[in-house]
Amino acid sequence: MEDHPARQPVVAESALIASDVVFGANVVVHERVEIGAGVVIQDNVVLGKQPLLSSRSANRGETPGALTIGEGAQICAGAVVFAGSQIGAGTIIGDQACVRERSVIGEQSVIGRGSGVDNDVVIGDRVSIQSSVYISAGTRIADDVFVGPGAITTNDRLVGPHAGQLVGPQLEAGCRIGAGAIVLPGVKVGEQSVVGAGAVVSGNVAAGTLVVGVPARER
Repeated sequence: MEDHPARQPVVAESALIASDVVFGANVVVHERVEIGAGVVIQDNVVLGKQPLLSSRSANRGETPGALTIGEGAQICAGAVVFAGSQIGAGTIIGDQACVRERSVIGEQSVIGRGSGVDNDVVIGDRVSIQSSVYISAGTRIADDVFVGPGAITTNDRLVGPHAGQLVGPQLEAGCRIGAGAIVLPGVKVGEQSVVGAGAVVSGNVAAGTLVVGVPARER
């Protein structure tokens, strides 16, 4: 297919891009983006987008710095990755996924189609986040965690106007969160534990246990 000018990537002058990066059609790369060797950027991706926040937003933080994308990562069609985030080597950001400012995703992890990673999230290595998952601001996810499709983490105890800081959950190494589960603010899900599909987790989950139900209880 013959290239058309409208299909060529739009790349800011300050962007640092390895020589072998592969771009799809209609990609936009904003200022202060660093892309490592062997990265694949598919069609309609936006990299380095600046946040646009309400004056009342609780998600305001430091001004985002550079977006860095590690070697061999793949950013799939229609994904948006904001300024100030870090994407680890070999990680895949799925179609239409969104990674917000100042979030860190480790190596060899997967963010599924249509999933949202909010600002100031930390995700470890080899984490598998399936389709249509929402990871709330401030959530911490350790290595080798699995999060099933449609799962939600939350961070606002007052569900709306609030006086304190937002507090995201902590998902410890190797735990598994079932499809459609909801993990409430500040909850710690222990290592190698399992949260059943559709559970609502309102309290800490001990390492190595299975919890199910609404509210979730050990089984």
